[in-house]
Amino acid sequence: MSPERPCSETSPLLGSQGNGNASYSSTAGADVHADATLAEQGRTGEEVDSTKPRESGLNLTYILPAISIGVFLSATDQTIIVASYGKIGSDLEALNSTSWIATSYFLTLTSFQPLYGKLSDIFGRKACLLFAYAVFGVGCLFCGLAQNIYQLIGARVFQGVGGGGMTTVVSIILSDIVPLRDRGVWQGVINIIYATGSGIGAPLGGVLSDYIGWRWAFIAQFPLCVIAFTAVSLVLDLPAPEDSHWKTKLRRIDFPGAIVLVGAVLGFLVGFDRGSNVSWTMPLTLVSLSVSAFLFVLFVVVEIYYATEPFAPGHIIFDRGFVAAYGCNFFSFGGWMSGLFYLPLYFQAMDGVSATGAGLRLLPCICAGVTGSLFSGYVMKWTGKYYWLTAAGYALLTLGLAVIFLFSGGFTDSLVPLIIGTVACAFGNGIGVTTTLISLISNATAEDQAVVTACSYLFRSLGSVIGLALSSTVVQQALRGRLRSALRDSKDIDRIVEGVRQSLDYIKTLDPDVAKSVRDCYGWATNKGFAFLIGVVFFAFVSSLFIREKSLMR
Repeated sequence: MSPERPCSETSPLLGSQGNGNASYSSTAGADVHADATLAEQGRTGEEVDSTKPRESGLNLTYILPAISIGVFLSATDQTIIVASYGKIGSDLEALNSTSWIATSYFLTLTSFQPLYGKLSDIFGRKACLLFAYAVFGVGCLFCGLAQNIYQLIGARVFQGVGGGGMTTVVSIILSDIVPLRDRGVWQGVINIIYATGSGIGAPLGGVLSDYIGWRWAFIAQFPLCVIAFTAVSLVLDLPAPEDSHWKTKLRRIDFPGAIVLVGAVLGFLVGFDRGSNVSWTMPLTLVSLSVSAFLFVLFVVVEIYYATEPFAPGHIIFDRGFVAAYGCNFFSFGGWMSGLFYLPLYFQAMDGVSATGAGLRLLPCICAGVTGSLFSGYVMKWTGKYYWLTAAGYALLTLGLAVIFLFSGGFTDSLVPLIIGTVACAFGNGIGVTTTLISLISNATAEDQAVVTACSYLFRSLGSVIGLALSSTVVQQALRGRLRSALRDSKDIDRIVEGVRQSLDYIKTLDPDVAKSVRDCYGWATNKGFAFLIGVVFFAFVSSLFIREKSLMR
């Protein structure tokens, strides 16, 4: 292949120049697509072997380490927090509001992840990645310095703006430079890095919370952000796609769509939080949910009819080739991410283990997640197909959550089968994450590839935030009712119920018999949450049956 020849959709976007630098332009998508059409008509005069990623591999030798630091950091952040929720909620006396630590982060993550697809086309991949690292790092400092739950929630909102680009832009860069058929394998490599961060994050978060303080789980990430920012600045040489004035670029960004989406998600979260913790009939609950429903409809209208360059275009969101994969992303993350949130709380409340112990119990499923992703990548490389692999992955996810429900009190309480269930869930979800992304890329035109990839993160984040809000409502409602029923003979029932819902440490101050009843109530409530999540991930399996197969052998 000569350096001047445009790349087809089955060849790496990176040329064979020896400098190891990637280049692209905002019009490159049309050229690539046109060249692919010519190739199909047999007029290029050259056959491209998509099974030999020698050129992309040579360039990725320099690029991959630089972009992987942010992926590692993003993974570490998610699990380091999962193992610390109980400690944070207890320290700030707001255990019943700990779901906001996650949902506040997903609030801005949800809107900015798809927005980064368009931003990276306008301002360039490198500029967006550097911006994401800078905002995320500052957000980590703010989180570590927060003095109450409200400051922490605000800091997490800010942190989510940066977090939205740390994985999205990396996926877009990989889509730019790696052949489609090899994309699953390279995604598996990225997922190994992601899993390494996840594996370290869970026990590290527990150790920091138990022995130093949960604040260091945030503050310790700041120097890693500095390293990631420096590495990308020095190593990644990706020129900006255009040289227009910054005001012209800003006018192309779909800020109205992003603002409406943030408002819709925020209204949803506030409504369900007030409903589950206070009353479903109070004015704030009713108004928040009504406004949220209106804004979700308005968001669709803005994206289809108003936005000049929408980050979630109607022709992509509602395309039959994409909607099934987006459904898989929405329901699988809505179910499994919520399950990961409540598993450590279940371990700490029911078994009385430390945050470190809860984090260690997540290690097998974290390893299984990356194994599933890498496995699916190689299967797709060998077979060139992904339909039945996707369906099998989400069937396994549904089965795994059913096992978790049965052995967390639905049938009996048993740790080993419960952990086996988490492994099945993670392996199945790992398969689905990779295969749905390949499905989206294979069905997208070259010019839509960045936006299609970013929209997959939109649906993952929307699923996570809505699933967590709904499951939190189920758990809090069940816990409140169960506690009042179990403690009906106690004179201090109101004080105990409020104290237990605010801090796990409060359980240690109770009479042993009362403490046991309280722990049983926690276990019963989270078990009902797991039952709800089975239904959520089942819809991911149903969605997978409508995936459109497209051969990767071309």
